[in-house]
Amino acid sequence: MQSTSVSMGDGATAKLPRQPRMTLHGRQTATAYIFLAVPLLFFLGIRIAPTIYAFLMSLFKNGGPGFTLENYHDMFTSPVFWRALTNTLLYVVITVPIQLAIGICLALMIGRIKRLKGFYRTVYFLPYITSAVAISWVWRLMYDPSIGVLNIVLGWFGIPSQQFLQSPREALLSVSVVIIWQSAGFAMLIFMAGLEAIPKMYFEAARIDGASSWQVFWRVTWPLLNPTLVFLVITGVIGGLQTFTQIANLTGSSGAGLPGGPLNSTVSMVVYTYNEGFTNFNLPFASAVTVVLFVLIMIVTVVQLKVLNRSFEY
Repeated sequence: MQSTSVSMGDGATAKLPRQPRMTLHGRQTATAYIFLAVPLLFFLGIRIAPTIYAFLMSLFKNGGPGFTLENYHDMFTSPVFWRALTNTLLYVVITVPIQLAIGICLALMIGRIKRLKGFYRTVYFLPYITSAVAISWVWRLMYDPSIGVLNIVLGWFGIPSQQFLQSPREALLSVSVVIIWQSAGFAMLIFMAGLEAIPKMYFEAARIDGASSWQVFWRVTWPLLNPTLVFLVITGVIGGLQTFTQIANLTGSSGAGLPGGPLNSTVSMVVYTYNEGFTNFNLPFASAVTVVLFVLIMIVTVVQLKVLNRSFEY
């Protein structure tokens, strides 16, 4: 350790130890922690704190003192809650597999062409980056029983006019079509990235061995796309469980009641939370619904990781 000399005034000097300077590695480490602290604080303030606050709020009855589980009792005995839960699971079951199927088909077809590949990729991906509100209102006009283009086209083939969003039997499927149409391009793009990451020598070796196109896909391409598939399934399921924008804009603001109609045929867990919290102003009850949704998403995600995540190697 280096030292410095200090004059004592009578000609004597005293040596004081010099404070060690921070090394370059130490300064780099401190800087890294400072930069990491910024997004961590943001995450704690935007994600964790509201989650804890929602859980605590769910333990209070609206207008009543003290902790209580009455909100959860009222929720689990409400037929609208079970309808919302069922619809949410239906959205996931309907939209996610079809999105993946369309996405992998588009990725394989675009991967085979030589010209205008970027054009087709942009065209199919464009709906995903377009405002969901704008897309929902365009489809809402297309679904209109009187002036909608879909019923006009059906009339050319002698098919009676359909009610689509105004029919309890057709509304959920009509909303699902919009979700699939908007999200399939994202699955296509991720699958294309996964396909390009697979070494070409595996495809060449399979063809030399006489494998057919289907055998190459099923035995080579699909197993090596497992990381891509896991990512798309998890994000797709989480997105399906949180479906809100399309439902709110396709079924709300029509003078026929709250979003999620008709007759709660399209209501999801998030829409149900919105209706209870910001229309009925029953925030503790809405918080209880969000807690259940949080637990549901966490359980489903963990199960998917255990079931779908398989080892692979290139």
